[in-house]
Amino acid sequence: MSEDTENLALEKRKISKAEINELPLIAWEGEIQILETTEEMAAAAAVLAKESHLGFDTETRPSFKKGDYYPPALIQLATEHCVYLFRISKTGTFDPVLPILKSPDILKTGVAIKDDVKELRAMEDFTPGGFVEIADITVKLGYENRGLRALAGLLLQGRISKAAQVSNWARPELDKKQVRYAATDAWISREIYRKAMAERES
Repeated sequence: MSEDTENLALEKRKISKAEINELPLIAWEGEIQILETTEEMAAAAAVLAKESHLGFDTETRPSFKKGDYYPPALIQLATEHCVYLFRISKTGTFDPVLPILKSPDILKTGVAIKDDVKELRAMEDFTPGGFVEIADITVKLGYENRGLRALAGLLLQGRISKAAQVSNWARPELDKKQVRYAATDAWISREIYRKAMAERES
């Protein structure tokens, strides 16, 4: 490898906000299922129990006052073909999803995953299994950025929208932007892991 090529390879291991903003917008365009009852959640969980790898994320209503706290409102789980949005703010429980979250045999990949799991365990304690922090893998590959948006830029050469990030995830009905945003985050969490693992094994 020439010095120029090596420098170029090293440069691609970090990305700035300005560089991310230059990238084309990418989003999940496939099927999305929104589960709003425990019955719907149980049916979806039965399908997901057959999967070996899921992209994982959660969304929480933001708090703008000191001392305010809101529990997670949404759990997102992505397969290759569909993203499932579990509206736990509506059911008040995610009990039907617990077998998935506990299973060591179903890989659940995401960024800043420890915080998401901690928040869920504050709602309903469980022993998590099969969770993998993507940033732990990408850091070992030499990538300096740890955030989901930056890693999407570095590994997938695309920009994910953050427009709906601080919206109210506990509202009665999610709007189209929120649904697309939530689904994209879970899908990206699956794709980045796959890309990073392929790079690690090459």
